[in-house]
Amino acid sequence: MIERYLLPQMKEIWNETNRFRKWLDVELAVAEAEAELGLIPSQTPKTLREAIQQIDLQEFVAEIKEIEREVAHETIAFLMALERRMGEPGRFVHFGLTSSDVIDTANALMLRDALKLIRSKLADVLEILWDKAVEYKKQPIMGRTHGMFAEPTSLGLKLLGFCSEALRNLKRLDSALEEAAYGKISGAVGNYSFISPDVERIALQKLGLKPEPVSTQIIPRDRYAYILSVLATVGDFAARFALEIRLLQRTEVGEMFEPFGRRQRGSSAMPHKRNPIKCERLMGMARLLRGYAVTAHQNTELWHERDISHSSAERVILPDATSALFFMLNEVERIVRGLEVDVERIESNMRRFGDFYLSESVLLALVKKNVSRTEAYGWVKECAFEAISKAISFSEAVRSHPKIRNYLSDSEINDALNHDYLKWVDKIFERFEAEMEGLKGD
Repeated sequence: MIERYLLPQMKEIWNETNRFRKWLDVELAVAEAEAELGLIPSQTPKTLREAIQQIDLQEFVAEIKEIEREVAHETIAFLMALERRMGEPGRFVHFGLTSSDVIDTANALMLRDALKLIRSKLADVLEILWDKAVEYKKQPIMGRTHGMFAEPTSLGLKLLGFCSEALRNLKRLDSALEEAAYGKISGAVGNYSFISPDVERIALQKLGLKPEPVSTQIIPRDRYAYILSVLATVGDFAARFALEIRLLQRTEVGEMFEPFGRRQRGSSAMPHKRNPIKCERLMGMARLLRGYAVTAHQNTELWHERDISHSSAERVILPDATSALFFMLNEVERIVRGLEVDVERIESNMRRFGDFYLSESVLLALVKKNVSRTEAYGWVKECAFEAISKAISFSEAVRSHPKIRNYLSDSEINDALNHDYLKWVDKIFERFEAEMEGLKGD
């Protein structure tokens, strides 16, 4: 991930020194397990642990790279650099293992850490979105479908929809964490030729992972495909939220705005511009996440027990996808905290085009009076279109429609036109809050 979108917490997980640190953790856990089972000399783990404690990781990484230029194999270069530091006992490190035992198990450790960071950030986003939704729970705003006026809704309810999506994504991230929690210490083709399932069980227990029930030379890549699909879905949430703000921030709408700093500039040519660049950035990055997910799915198709066509792609997509999403959620949090809502403009927009959007209430009032739905729909449509074309109130058009007046009195028309569109908002909030309880702070 380019530095522009790489936050320090995620950078710490995926940098090269931490990657090799995790490789060392795996090798040590395996050595301890093998020593416990009598497969290697009992002093090997102690020697390895002491060597690890004395390693300068930056020097270690540099040496690995130097060796790799000669042997063209990263794991062998890693083992050669490690054996130099251990001396003679180093020959028992990596005993019975293959490269993917170390790489895939270390990946599980890094993925777990990255997913926990992402989940924690999404929980923060949910919390502040919830607070914002509660703040605007009873604020009427025009609901729109197809980009057109539909019926009034609540701004709080609009925001609550994003809370609900965030909550669903927290559950998805929990399942992704579960999917990532598998390691593999089963040898060259996954049949434990020179070790045993007990080595795997003990080693992975030390690392806080579970054994892959059936592995080949690798952890099956459908796990990664699932995880990257979840990350892309969480990215979709950020993009949908961003799109809503972009649509409401347009000059002719002007109801909601992403934060805009006092010294911020919107255009190199036009000083008046206040472009929603944060939201546009989120939508662009969501496209990246979907692409990473496609690559992860393509990585499931490997030859026989394994080839390495997946390897080069995963060096990019695993750190980049998690880093991109963590950055996106951090941006969403900043946008929600600084969200600007123009209540006057919201209410003005509901008035400026007339009240034709009250049509369904009149339609249902006529249906209750035994008018066929088809006929009632036609009459109300005539009134709505007349109100729009003649710039008169919908109320006036309804009251002057002779067929409607045959069925509805003034008071019944008044009741229909004063319908409470937000009467169930509290109930919806209560229902969601009950679902949110227990997950928000996990």
